[in-house]
Amino acid sequence: MVVEGSRRTAISLGVAVLLAAALLYYSLRGIEWRQVAAIVARARLSLLSLCAAMATLTLFLRAVRWRVLLNAEGSVSISAAFWATAAGMFGNNFLPARAGELVRTFMISAGTGLGGAFVLATALSERVVDAIVLVMVSALVLLTLDAPPGWLAHAARPFAAAGLVGVAVILILPLLGSLGHAAIARAPVPHALRRRLAGTVEGVLRGFRAFHDARRLAGFLALTSLIWLLDATGAVVGGAALGLRIHMAVAFLLMAGLGVASALPSTPGYVGIYQFVAVSMLTPFGFSRTDAIAYILVAQALAYIVIGVWGSVGLARYRRARRSM
Repeated sequence: MVVEGSRRTAISLGVAVLLAAALLYYSLRGIEWRQVAAIVARARLSLLSLCAAMATLTLFLRAVRWRVLLNAEGSVSISAAFWATAAGMFGNNFLPARAGELVRTFMISAGTGLGGAFVLATALSERVVDAIVLVMVSALVLLTLDAPPGWLAHAARPFAAAGLVGVAVILILPLLGSLGHAAIARAPVPHALRRRLAGTVEGVLRGFRAFHDARRLAGFLALTSLIWLLDATGAVVGGAALGLRIHMAVAFLLMAGLGVASALPSTPGYVGIYQFVAVSMLTPFGFSRTDAIAYILVAQALAYIVIGVWGSVGLARYRRARRSM
C-alpha cells in the first residue's frame, strides 16, 4: 500500500511538472525581460503594501467562511480556523498536490476533535463552491461586456452551464447518500476497507449538507462575495502599482481563471499555471504578454510573502501547542 501510494504521488508530481513546463514554454515565449524588469522596478511600494493588507484581510475572511461550515458539527474558534487556513495555504504554495488541504484538515481535526473525514469534506467542498461561484461570475461578466475579445466571446454560456451543473451536484448528491452506502455495502472489498469507504463517503456528504442550511448558506455566499470582491480589487490595485490599468471586469475574469486553474495538477506555487492564466486572460484586453508576466510575477511574489508569514506563524503555533500537550 505504501509503495502504491508513493507511485501515485510520483505520477501526480510528474504530470504536474510536465504541465508546468509546457505552460511556461507557451507563456514565456517572446517575453521582453528587460521590459519586465523595468515594470517591476517602477512598482509603487505603497500600493503593494495596500495589496498585502488586503490579502491578509482576505485570508482572515476565508478562515471565517470555513468556520461557518465547520460549526455545522462543532465549535471552532476564529483563531483556530485562521491559523489552520494560513498554514493550509502555506502548504499549497510550497508543497505539491495541494497538500495544504491535508495540513489544515489535520490541524483542525487534532485541535477540536472533529472527524477528519468531515473536516476534509468541508475544505474540499469549500473549494468546489468557490469554483462554482467563480465560473458563474465569469459568465455574468462576459455577458455584460459589449464585445468580449478572442476566445472569451464564446465562453459565457459554457461557463454558466458548468456552474449550474456544480450547483446541482451540491444540492442533489447529499440526497443520494443511501444509494452510495448501498453500493459500498455490495462492493467486493475487505470489510475494513468497506467501512473506511463508507466513513469517507458519509463525511463528504455531511460536508455538502452543511450548505443545505439556509442561514449557513447565506453567510457562506455573503463572505464568498466579499472575498472575491476584495481579491478583484487587489488585482486592480496591484496593476496600478505597476502602471497597468486593469478594469474591474477584467480583474474578476483574472481571479476566476486563477481560482479555477488552481484545481489542476500543479507544482508548488502554481508555477506555469498562473503564468498561463495571466497571459490568456490579460492579452485579449490589450495587455502585452510582457505586461501579463510582469504582473503575475509580482502578484505571486506578494502572495508568497503574505502567506509565508502567516502560514509559518500558524505552523509554529501548532507545533508549540502539540509539544505542550
